[in-house]
Parts: sequence; structure tokens; C-alpha cells
Amino acid sequence: MVSTPTLAKAFDMLDHDLRRLHSSETVNLQTLAADARAVLLVNTASQCGFTGQFEGLEALHQAYAERGLKVIGFSSDSFNQETDEASAAETCFVNFGVTFDMMATIPVRGADAHPLFAELARQSRAPRWNFNKYLVNPDGEVVEVFGATTGPESAKLKAAIEGLL
Repeated sequence: MVSTPTLAKAFDMLDHDLRRLHSSETVNLQTLAADARAVLLVNTASQCGFTGQFEGLEALHQAYAERGLKVIGFSSDSFNQETDEASAAETCFVNFGVTFDMMATIPVRGADAHPLFAELARQSRAPRWNFNKYLVNPDGEVVEVFGATTGPESAKLKAAIEGLL
């Protein structure tokens, strides 16, 4: 029999309060993922050659949210590909119609990496570029990491998601 983590233990690694992108609202990531069966964490940038992946990430969100996937994006300037938050928000919400949760800009690698991304790096690897995708199970374990060149439409990524749902 497979055990299901209790809500108090589910997604412990997400127990961080972060501000939403271009907003004064702060949310707890663990609370956002409370009903999820899998979480896809993505470091993003609005001025990157991979910015078009917002469209595919939104498609994943639309396709799998009701089955238990939570997509959370993290604006980051760790690779000098982000502008100000207003421009990042316009890229996400206006240009690509993003409805999944987007968090305000945070560092995702190096000594100043946000503790969530430090934990992701400890379990797997630090982001090598923008649009790294970390698939996490409710036990807070990184199941698989997909780099920037693996797009959201990838059959391998979708199979990994479906494996958790």
C-alpha cells in the first residue's frame, strides 16, 4: 500500500512565503500546492530566448491542473535575462496569458539562491539557465529535472507528470 503524505508534511520544501509577481500579495507556496499531486517549479525570465515556453507551461497548467499538477514560475535575474517586474509581468500575463502562479523575482543559483532553489540544487542540480523545470512529488523529492532545451510540450516531460498524477 502506497502511503500519502499528510497535508502537514506534503511539499515541506515549499514552506516559504513569497510575493506574487508585480503584486503586493504574499502567498505560502506550500499552501498553493496543498491539493497538488505534483508540482512543476520553473525559473523564468522575460528577456530570454526560451521565453516562448510560457505558452507551453500555460498549456500544461490548463491540461493537468484538474488532475493535480501545480505549475509555479519564479521570475529570476540570475542569468541577466530579466527586466523590471512590470515588464516581466507584462510578458507573462499579457503577452502569453499566463494564469499559473508566478512569483516575484528571486535569485535561483549561487550563494544567494533562495532557500527553495538551494534545496532543489541539493537534491538535483542548480539551474543552468532559465526555464529549468523541476518536477517534485508530495514528499518534497525532485523526481526529475528538465533543462531549458526540453520544452513544456516534450513527451518525456508529460510522461513524468502523468506518472505522478
